[in-house]
Amino acid sequence: MKKTDMSIMIQKVKATALLPFCLFVFFLLQACVNTEEREDTPTGNFEALWHIIDERYCFFDYKQKEYGLDWNAVYNKYKVRVSDKMTETQLFEVMCDMLAELRDGHVNLVSSYDYGRYWKWEENYPKNFSDTLSRRYMGTHYQIASSLSYLVFDDNIGYLRCATFENPIGEGNLDEVLSYLSLCRGLIIDIRNNGGGDLTMAERLAGRFVQEKTLVGYLQHKTGTGHHDFSEMDPIYLEPSSNVRWHKPVCVLTNRSVYSAANEFAVMMRSLPHVTIVGDHTGGGSGMPMSSSLPNGWSVRYSACPMYDAQRQHTEFGIDPDVRAALTDEATAKGIDLIIEKARQLLK
Repeated sequence: MKKTDMSIMIQKVKATALLPFCLFVFFLLQACVNTEEREDTPTGNFEALWHIIDERYCFFDYKQKEYGLDWNAVYNKYKVRVSDKMTETQLFEVMCDMLAELRDGHVNLVSSYDYGRYWKWEENYPKNFSDTLSRRYMGTHYQIASSLSYLVFDDNIGYLRCATFENPIGEGNLDEVLSYLSLCRGLIIDIRNNGGGDLTMAERLAGRFVQEKTLVGYLQHKTGTGHHDFSEMDPIYLEPSSNVRWHKPVCVLTNRSVYSAANEFAVMMRSLPHVTIVGDHTGGGSGMPMSSSLPNGWSVRYSACPMYDAQRQHTEFGIDPDVRAALTDEATAKGIDLIIEKARQLLK
């Protein structure tokens, strides 16, 4: 398949169909590539894993620049730890250690007994979120619509907690939520600890805050097995919803545990003029994940399609807030969430 053919196809895609289209492109590309069959041995499975990542992972160039990732050197480093006499558990450990060199929360090795993961993108940083404070601020009389919880603070500022994009959020849910909050002078959208989910849900929510078709980012897809084989950057536009929309100021609260689709939601919202991102740097995760199988039946998930912000910058390692705020032990002990309070101050 020619690169130009793939580029023409992707230009016809709207933002709301990004994930299904990327899946289509991915499987179409695999049909154009001959993959070598490998034996179901520790050595064969190791080789299969390394080559799958080598041919299909999408952030090699970026991560080489960021921290010197050399995938060939990674091969040499871990190859010597593999032997056909090793156990399954030992092989799984070596493979997970190798994948951790990518520093990517979207990269996972999955067996019947374990789930290899890289979580240092959030584990090595302050949480800047407290369940205790969340319960204090929300009380017991908040409303619930699907995965959205919402209420009005006593200063007439709306508060919308979105803890995940994994569950469906219907248009009717959003109509009811925004209508209920319509008399508020400003709105806080708290996505702290939102690890992502369905990108379509993130786009659906973001579409309620855009008033005209707006460029919010770019997308590429692999066109071959080389580390540099990518399409041109194709623009991603956010279309305004035809239902109830919000026109007043908005603060989006973030922390290091904002990842994947939630990270993309923060990226999209940052492009809007009446939105301020408040809190901590997000966790990132801007590669659309795909999966492949190894000879022994284990599956590996990896980032396959890179996404960028409206300035064509990578967001794989997250984005900075517009206004930085953090929790402190002293304020937390007094029952004060300094990130929420900073947003309330800005909206007043």
